[in-house]
Amino acid sequence: MSGPLIDVAGLQELLASGTSVVLLDVRWELGSTDGNRQYQRGHIPGAVYVDLETELAAPAGKGSEGRHPLPDPQEFARTARGWGISRGDTVVAYDAVGGTSAARAWWLLRHAGLDSVYLLDGGVVAWHRAGLALEGGTAVPRPGDAEFSWGKMPVLQMWDVPAVVADGTLLDARAKERYRGDREPVDPLAGHIPGAVNAPAAGNLTDEGTFRTPEELRASFEALGVRPDAPVAVYCGSGVTAAHDVAALESAGYRAALYPGSWSQWSATKGSPVAVGQKPGEWPGTAQRR
Repeated sequence: MSGPLIDVAGLQELLASGTSVVLLDVRWELGSTDGNRQYQRGHIPGAVYVDLETELAAPAGKGSEGRHPLPDPQEFARTARGWGISRGDTVVAYDAVGGTSAARAWWLLRHAGLDSVYLLDGGVVAWHRAGLALEGGTAVPRPGDAEFSWGKMPVLQMWDVPAVVADGTLLDARAKERYRGDREPVDPLAGHIPGAVNAPAAGNLTDEGTFRTPEELRASFEALGVRPDAPVAVYCGSGVTAAHDVAALESAGYRAALYPGSWSQWSATKGSPVAVGQKPGEWPGTAQRR
């Protein structure tokens, strides 16, 4: 295995080899609350359900850190051990939406110091498509003993944004209509950070919901201005789907920073510049100040 992904055949081989594998089911979508019910109806055998809202994020404040702040490191370590993760385990996270929610678990575990953690390419959909069995109910794992060391993945703070816009590439992983400011269903303002380029997370996937090849991803990111000799960072609405772009960039050979506060923090912060339309806008030239 190389990069952040493992396919269904690779996971089958890993399970058959006797390697200790922890499977995490991270089914979640914006505005949906039935992830656990989906899990109970049918999940990859042995997988543990992970609640994104409560286990992969700290409680949201009043917009100061965004809708899905990073969890407290010690609390996250306790939570991850509760999923059954022990020293030496390989962790595979999946969902039913092409990895756009499971990527949050992948990123956090990498940020917490685990190296052997992967996204199941295509998720439970690819597993089912391969004719493999699902099981119902709820798995109750034995608590693990893994040790964690926070801060291993690059993180962008709000005050770092102007430097990335000036010296590198800032990617916005939201859908085009939210980037343009046509609509904004959850956050205070519509639009995007001036200078950010739209790179919807859905564009990382094929029609079957698996990641495009590293070569295809590299070409797409290069077309957006990503360069090996300049910084690249990603944001979205609240730091969830941005992790999907980070995984796609890693697959393409780039190490990208995640802006956890993302648009939910930016748009709630008084004085932050906002651009609208399909063009990135300048900093702060074409931006509109609140």
